[in-house]
Amino acid sequence: MAKKKEEDKTEIEQTLSLEDAFAQIEGLIGRLEAEDITLEQSFAEYNRGMALLAQCNETLDRVEKKVLKINEGGGLDEF
Repeated sequence: MAKKKEEDKTEIEQTLSLEDAFAQIEGLIGRLEAEDITLEQSFAEYNRGMALLAQCNETLDRVEKKVLKINEGGGLDEF
């Protein structure tokens, strides 16, 4: 099952920009708030949302590290 999660995560990372991931998370939240969603569907949506959030966090971490490496003088600064 862990292998499946890694495959899903890799697929998400390869196909979505940060903006697209945020848009999908907003859609997931809307579906989770619906009154007619089943418990099984809720779990599936929740898991998808967590995978998207993980991808967003990784993307933001990579960007932050790049920003830490670059400043006007060519040195390193904290973000």
